[in-house]
Amino acid sequence: MNEANSVLRAFVWLIPFLPMLGSLLIAIGFISGKNRGESGESQTTLIANGTAMLSLLIVLAVDLHAIVIGIPGYLNLAQWFSSGDYQVNLSFNLDTFALVMMTLVALISVLMIRFSVNYMHREAGYQRFFMIMNLFMGAMLLIVMSGNVVLTFTGWELAGVSSYLLIAYVYDRPIATQNATRVFITNRIGDAGFIIAIFLSFHLLNTLEWTEILNKADTLSPLGSNILAATFLLAAIAKSAQVPFAPWISRALEGPTPSSAIFYGSLMVHAGVYLMIRLQPVLENSPIIMSTLAFIGLLTVIYGVFSNLVQTDVKSNLIFSTTSQVGLMFFSCGMGWFELASWHLVLHAMWRAYQFLHAPAMMHLMVHKTRPVNPILKRQGWLYTASLQRFWLDPIADWLLVKPIKRMAHDIERFDEKVINRLVGLPEQTNAIASIADWEQQKNRTQSGAQTSAEEKEQVTRGYGVAGKMLEGLADMLFWFEEHLVLKSGGEGLLKLLNLIGHYLLQIEVLLSQPRYLMLLIIATFVVII
Repeated sequence: MNEANSVLRAFVWLIPFLPMLGSLLIAIGFISGKNRGESGESQTTLIANGTAMLSLLIVLAVDLHAIVIGIPGYLNLAQWFSSGDYQVNLSFNLDTFALVMMTLVALISVLMIRFSVNYMHREAGYQRFFMIMNLFMGAMLLIVMSGNVVLTFTGWELAGVSSYLLIAYVYDRPIATQNATRVFITNRIGDAGFIIAIFLSFHLLNTLEWTEILNKADTLSPLGSNILAATFLLAAIAKSAQVPFAPWISRALEGPTPSSAIFYGSLMVHAGVYLMIRLQPVLENSPIIMSTLAFIGLLTVIYGVFSNLVQTDVKSNLIFSTTSQVGLMFFSCGMGWFELASWHLVLHAMWRAYQFLHAPAMMHLMVHKTRPVNPILKRQGWLYTASLQRFWLDPIADWLLVKPIKRMAHDIERFDEKVINRLVGLPEQTNAIASIADWEQQKNRTQSGAQTSAEEKEQVTRGYGVAGKMLEGLADMLFWFEEHLVLKSGGEGLLKLLNLIGHYLLQIEVLLSQPRYLMLLIIATFVVII
């Protein structure tokens, strides 16, 4: 038995490493020019299929070991990183659930890679596609078999990068690159939750190993348990496209059909569910998070079902069906039915992979057929509109996050050009407001109803709120002082100085009068207090 375990320890690390090695070899071959074009497809196919198949064979050997000898359990192969009290091991947790997921991931990945050989034949990005597919296979295997949260996060990030690269597969299409960027940024919100969870795991439990985190879950205080579970929950709902992050998954369909099948129909979309099932002991000590988990899952089911009813193409229909099914898995976890969620995950992954691969053939069967409006939506016009607009989740996200950040970036750019550049003596790249008098003149024109150009409207910013009105009043006083005391006195040096001071005050006012900077001031206050 010890000899068998030694053999297992010697080969188990090859399971995620071999597909990644295949990805690296394809990349090296492409850079060196040895596998480019149609003539290089055979070499790329051999590497992609060969490394993926070898990984699957090792997984099956581990399964056989588990059946004949016993479940391997936790394996600590070596120390990966150490700094002070922080230590990260190269460890794997091969329990029953991990073995099932390893087999599922490896088998579906091999089938997808084999299917893609003919599907992607003569595509310009053939080598790039298989390089990313192999990288994704290794990343997913790392997620499901990692023995600690840092290794899991490594696979988590590699899967996200692979997703981004395949959504933007046709990178000369603006809609593909825009959707890929949107998906990537949305997933970064969940990744931030995962990073915080890693810190909390060490801070609260003094460990990063999954087995110790789960065994010590009972020792956590209610507050610590809730916070730790909440950060992992944020990572899970973002990765699995749950409300309010659900819209990103429909944008991800810009990639080739095999990548849509394995990423968003079969494997990556279930990564969040896997994480919740893995965290069962932690979640069971957090009733509030369990309730939140069930509520989010239920909302996602409603979102997916009604959005699905108004879709007219096969892939969109399948992706919203996937969203609702994954929502049911989250609901099951929230209700404490973790075993049911496990069975649901495995069966749904296999069935949805087949459906996505069959989608092109289904499109031929649906020629000249129009989907009728659902009777419920036909009677409730408002519900039909809401479903058609996907419950306005994207516009809400734009209003809450995208537009304020764009405005903030624009403000920073203007401040840099009009204040910082002048302070260091660099030439301005854009026309700035010359003085308070110029600003007041523009303001008077606006109040009198005179036509103002788009550039002038951009430059003139009115004050809002108490602080904004106070600053606007200060600007009025300075204008009066400048007009009545300075301009009439003929003091050139004082005039120039006041013009310069007024210019800087106006730029600061433009920034501080924006409501979004109130949040920055609050954050800065907390940082100073802490």
